[in-house]
Amino acid sequence: MPVIPVFKPLGPTSHDVVASARRQLRTRKVGHAGTLDPLASGVLVLLTEEHTRLSKFLTGSEKSYLAWVSFGATTETLDLEGPLVPAAPVDPDPASLADRLEAALPAFLSLSEQAPPGYSAVKRDGVKSYEAARRGEVPDLPPRPAGYSRIVLLGTAERAADLPASFSPDHSGAWRPDPHVLAFERPPDLAELPSALFFLTVQAGTYVRAFARDLGAALGTGAHLSGLVRTQAGRIGLAQTVEADALEGALGTDPVAALGLQVIRLEGPLAERVRQGQRLHPDFEGMAVLTDPDGQIAAVAEAVGGRMKLHSVWPR
Repeated sequence: MPVIPVFKPLGPTSHDVVASARRQLRTRKVGHAGTLDPLASGVLVLLTEEHTRLSKFLTGSEKSYLAWVSFGATTETLDLEGPLVPAAPVDPDPASLADRLEAALPAFLSLSEQAPPGYSAVKRDGVKSYEAARRGEVPDLPPRPAGYSRIVLLGTAERAADLPASFSPDHSGAWRPDPHVLAFERPPDLAELPSALFFLTVQAGTYVRAFARDLGAALGTGAHLSGLVRTQAGRIGLAQTVEADALEGALGTDPVAALGLQVIRLEGPLAERVRQGQRLHPDFEGMAVLTDPDGQIAAVAEAVGGRMKLHSVWPR
C-alpha cells in the first residue's frame, strides 16, 4: 500500500494525519502529496516507504475543490481562523451577487500568477511566511505561478449556511449540489455574510484562500474562505479515499496509475540498468514512468530529443 488516499477531516493538520498514519502503519516513512489546511477537508494523498519520492511528481498535479466564499469581511488568515475584519458591505441579494460574480470570474481564467496568502508556507529570506505573520510582521510575498482551469459558480445566498452542503460528481468530474448523496461539514461561520459556492480546478501552487481574497477585491470588498473540500488531487478522487483513522489493512492505490504518466514497460535487464542509474536511448518523448516486467516502478524519466533524464529511480 505505497499510495494511500485518505479523507482528511476538519481539524487536524496534514502533519497530524501523517503522524497518525506512521503509528497505524508502524513505519516512519510516511509523507503526503499536497497540504490541506486544518479548516479544509477532502483528498490527502499519503505516500509510504520508498514511494515518498513520488511527492515531487504528485504535488505538481491539478487539484479540484468545492469552495465557499463569504463577502463583506476578511481575516488575517483569509479563512475562518479569524478574527473577522469588516470590509465594505455587499448587496445580500443572491441574484445581484451572482451577476457580479459571473462578471468577475472570467478574468481569473487568464491569470498566470498569484500573490500567496501571508499565512502560508512560502518562504521569504529563509523564513516561512506564516511564522513571520504570527510575530506580527506583514510578509511581502511576490506573485508566484498559479492558474485556474475551471471555475463554476454553484450558488449564492445571504449567508453561507444557506448554500448547499451535499453533492455528487457529474459526468465531467465536477461536483454539483445533490441533496441525496454526499454531505460535507464546514467550520462554524464567524458571521452571517453574503456568500457563494464554487467548484474550482486549479494548477499546483494556487491558493484557494487567495482566490477568495482576490475575488473580494474584484467586488470592491473583503472576503474570506468559509469552507473548502478537495475533491480531486491529480488522478485521485474522493471515491478512492479511506478514513484517516482506518489505515490498517487499506489497499491503497496503484502508484503507476496515480502518476498518470505514459507507461514504458522495460525488459528485465533494461529495468535493472535503469535502477542502477543508467540512461537508455528512449523510444518515447516527454515524461514517463518506466516499469519492470512485473509492473513495478523502476524510474520516472523524461525524454527530449532522443536523450533521457532520470528524475528518480526505485532500487529493487
